[in-house]
Amino acid sequence: MSKLHLVFGGRVADPRTLDFDDLRSIEVVGIFPDYASAEKAWRAAAQRTVDDAEMKYVVVHLHRLLEPDLLAKPEA
Repeated sequence: MSKLHLVFGGRVADPRTLDFDDLRSIEVVGIFPDYASAEKAWRAAAQRTVDDAEMKYVVVHLHRLLEPDLLAKPEA
């Protein structure tokens, strides 16, 4: 399975949280096939808004959401 990653961001109420102010204004940067390309896109998006402390971009590991059983530790 591809290890898909989603990069998105928007204005947050508190920069220490992921509490986005307006979900309708979330910017979806894109979906990427690996972490390296997702991180590159995240850095570019974050750099565009570096002077705005209330803008936050994140990388979400979609492959972990699509197959959560792979994260479970095997029982001994």
